[in-house]
Order: sequence, then C-alpha cells, then structure tokens
Amino acid sequence: MNRDDQSLPCILQEKFEEEEETADCLTTLDGTVDEKGRHAIKAKTGGWIAGAIVLMTQGLPTLAYFGVGVNLLLFMRRVLGQNHAEAANSVSNWTGTVYIFSLVGVFMSDSYWGRYKTCAIFQVISVLGLVSLSVSCYKFLLRPRGCGDQQNPCGSHSRLEISFFYLSIYLVALGNGGYQPNIATLGADQFDQEGQVEVAFFSYFYLAQCLGMLFSSTMLSYFEDKGMWALGFWVSTGSALAALVLFLAGSTRYRHVKPSGNPLSRFCQVIVAAIRKCKVHMPPLPDAPDGLYQATDGHNSSANNSSRKIIHTHGFEFLDRAAYITPRDLQGQEGSSGLWRLCPISQVEEVKCVLRLLPIWICTTIYSVVFAQMAFLFVEQGAAMTTTFSGFHFPPASMSSFDIVSVATFIFLYRWILDPLAIWLRRKKTESISKGLTELQRMGIGLVIAVLAMISAGIVECYRLKHAQKSCTNCHGSSSLSIFWQVPQYAFMGASKVLFMYVGQLEFFKAQAPDGLKSFGSALSMTSISLGNYVSSLLVTVVMKISEKHHIPGWIPGNLDKGHLNRFYFLLAALVADLVVYITCAKWYKNDIKQGGTVKEELEI
Repeated sequence: MNRDDQSLPCILQEKFEEEEETADCLTTLDGTVDEKGRHAIKAKTGGWIAGAIVLMTQGLPTLAYFGVGVNLLLFMRRVLGQNHAEAANSVSNWTGTVYIFSLVGVFMSDSYWGRYKTCAIFQVISVLGLVSLSVSCYKFLLRPRGCGDQQNPCGSHSRLEISFFYLSIYLVALGNGGYQPNIATLGADQFDQEGQVEVAFFSYFYLAQCLGMLFSSTMLSYFEDKGMWALGFWVSTGSALAALVLFLAGSTRYRHVKPSGNPLSRFCQVIVAAIRKCKVHMPPLPDAPDGLYQATDGHNSSANNSSRKIIHTHGFEFLDRAAYITPRDLQGQEGSSGLWRLCPISQVEEVKCVLRLLPIWICTTIYSVVFAQMAFLFVEQGAAMTTTFSGFHFPPASMSSFDIVSVATFIFLYRWILDPLAIWLRRKKTESISKGLTELQRMGIGLVIAVLAMISAGIVECYRLKHAQKSCTNCHGSSSLSIFWQVPQYAFMGASKVLFMYVGQLEFFKAQAPDGLKSFGSALSMTSISLGNYVSSLLVTVVMKISEKHHIPGWIPGNLDKGHLNRFYFLLAALVADLVVYITCAKWYKNDIKQGGTVKEELEI
C-alpha cells in the first residue's frame, strides 16, 4: 500500500466528521425529534410546511365542532322540546365539559402518548361521535320529517334515543377537548423556540379557527335554522374526517417532543419531599443553591432527556427543600422511591412555574364568563330583534360572523401596525427593546375591551326595550330595532379575543410553561373557558333567583321584552372590572420572574 493509500482512511474520517458536524448544525436545538425518534433535521421537518398542515387541520375540526355547537341551543329547544332554561344549561354544561376534557388530552399527551398520537386518537373519537350524532338525528330524532324549524317542533322521543344523542355529543366533546390544546402546541413545536415565528403562528392558528367558525356560523347555521339538521351534522362529519386524513398525511413532516412522564406524580413528589424536610435546617439563600440536587442526563427524573434544564429561582423557597441534599440523601437511594425525598431542582422549578401561572389563570376565568354570553345571551338578544333585511332572514347565531371578521381584522392590524408601532415607541426609550406589547399587557388591554363590549350590549338592550315597548308590549320578538345594532358588541369581543381570550393566553401560557408541560400551558387557556361557562350558568341562576323577588319575570325571562337583560350586561361589565386584581397579579408575576430570571424575556404590565 503506497503512502496515498495509507492516507485515504484519514481523509475519509475527516470527511465523515465534517459531514457529521454539518448535520449537527442542521438539527433543531430544542430537543425535538422526527417520527423515528432521531434528532429532527430543520430542512426536512417542521417549518411552515408542517405549520400549514396544522393550520388546515385546525380549521376543519373547528368547522365540525361549531357546526354542532353554534345552534345546539336551538336544537335542544326545537327538536328535543326543552324550555329555554333547560336548553341553556344543557349547552353551557356541554361547552364547559368540552374544555374540561382538554385536561384529559393534555395529561395523556405530556405523560404517555405525545402530542401527535394524542391528536390522532382524539380526532378519531370526534369523528365517531359526529357519525353517531348524524345517524341518530337522521334516523330517530327528526320525527315527523320536516320538523325542527321555527314553525314545526319535533315530537317526543324515547329515553334510549335521548341517551344515544347525549352519548354522541359528549363523544364530540371528548374528541374536540382532547384535540384542541395538543394541536396548538404541536403546531408551535414545528418552529424553533429561539425565534419569534411561533408567536405569529398562534395568531394564524386562531385565524384558521375563525375561518372554520365563519362557515359554521353562516352557511351551516342558515341550513340548521331552516330545520336541515341532519345535513349540517353530516357536513361537520365530513369536515372532521377530511381533517383526520390530512393530519395523518403530514406525519413524516412533523417534529415531535417526547412525553416527559406523569406530571401529577412529579408535582406530588416535590410537595411530599418538601414536607418531609420541613424540619431540616437549610442554609439561607443565595447560599442554598450550591447544596441543591442537579440531576445528570442519566438521571433526570423531572422530564425527558430532551427537556432543557431550568435554573434555580427565588420565590416559593419552601419547595427548595425538596432538592436540598441532606446527609441521608448522600447515602444513596435507588429507584423511584428516592424521588419522594430528593427531587432535581429542574423538577422543583416546574412546580414553581405552574404556581406562578395560577393567579393569572384565575383572573382569566372572569373574562370567560363574559365570553360565554356571546354564545347564549347575544343570540337570544338578536332573536328578539328584527332579523330581516331586504327580505332576507339572518339567523341570530350568524351574527357571530362579525366577531370572526373582527378577529381576522385585528390579527393583521396588530401584527403589521400596532406591534411594530409599539416596538418603535419603546425603542425610543430603550434601544435594546425588540418586542412591542408583552402578553400580559395585551391581556390587560383585552380585559378593558371586554368591558366595552358588555357596556355596548347593555346600551343596545336599553334601546331595544324602548322600541319593543312602543311597538307591542305583549309580543315577543316584535322590536323594530335591527339586529345589526349588535355589530359593535361582536366587534369588541373579536378585538378582545385577539389580544386576550385566545391568542394572548396561548402565547403566554405556552411561553411560560416548562418544556415537559407545554400542552398543559395550552390547556390552561381552555380550562378557563370551561370554568367560565360553569360560573356563567351559576351566575344566571343566582341572578334569576334574586331578580324574580323584585321583578316577577326576572332579568332574563323567556320573553326578553318583559325582562332587564341590560342590567345583567352591566353587571358583567362590573365583574370584568377585576382588572385591578389582574394588574396586581401581573405585577407580582413580573417581579417574581425578574427576581428569578428563568424566562427568555422580561414581562411587563
């Protein structure tokens, strides 16, 4: 072998190392993997190709879900024969349950299945629920044929038929609830977390959802209002099935985050370990971090190995005891039993992150009470107004299309005008500022706009009552005030949701949640909606009980012309004035984070 032949292996080795180094530069830096469990390559996975697939698979299931939910109140009244109070409570409880099921989906995703598998399984459940709903509606519920419109209510049904119907809609609730928080987080996983692209993704994600809602609240709402319920449900079924096929077709393109294990057990381990060491003498901070347990890659019980470590922070110092190393711990404890006495500091910081988010989450629940009214009382208010324009009848539920148009308008207005303007103004004060309004600031502004929405709805209701009293004091729905007077309140709600309800919450909770609990962060925004629906139902019941003592029909009677819905709207405007509480919680969160320094950027309010 000559000298050149002897140097050939060295050349090949150098080339191999060079190619390996290049491949390493092309892989993602946030721990995501491809479908085979290998480090995800940027050029072959994720990005806007996968993001676009996720956006489409968000719009189609939204169309399917709202194709059922947008007129479910009318279905309960016209087809099942429920009165107004029964139907409102049934729909409110169903809507709340949808978002409660999001916790089930998040738990399975973060613990065992991962986001991709969880999304696929819950999509299948949703399709099965829609198929059974469509079949039951076509075969059993719409009797006699042609019933279910405004003039022809349906006949009675057996207990078995009613039970099958409820089983179907709650399968839809389970499927949609488990799917929604995970598809949002899966979409954000397709972008490098070091960049700002995923922040914009949430805006487009909600825009895709709004497009699905727009079709449901216009076309499907129109057909269902005419009594063509089976057609509407079959269209929803077809949309959900198309979304499932499209989602599975993009499987090779997705980036995946490995499940990190049961978050409940990790949370409880920290609490138990801290309580066990409550009497242990611990050096005062900042000396204590030197004695806190830092897990190695081979023994990282707090999360999977791809999760980034979280540094120690101040605040909730009692929990630091769970990671404090005592002489007994130095003796060595094998197996999971040791985790109930000594936890890695990253695991402790996960618990701290969740505890810091809870006050903000509680404040968002009050807003969700207001949001719930758009699906119920806004529709009832519109039904009591003039719904005909140039001979064309506008279903009251279709007015939510103005909310959707407002959402789309404000998304682009914020992204292309308001946010750049805020960045420019802040740079005049501090050159290092590269971001406009923070999530906390936007959520506070959203609360203010929600107050304006309720005030606008209350003023419209005052004028509607005056017109109704002039035209006919005993007739329901005879008001000469046009339904289009509701446009401002829907527009305010749309603007508020862009800044607060959905986009702002998703961005905030996703950004602040630890790596192993990203889906949990998305679920927090959904569970606030769920709790808001339950509180809304309770609030309506309490208000009716109290108001009936002083005003016989109550504030929200079956005939709104005899009630005082305007007073209820003004009451909600006062409730949303928990803005002071929100600002206090946001400032506390900002100061605690600034002291600890665990997030990427400082949040201000």
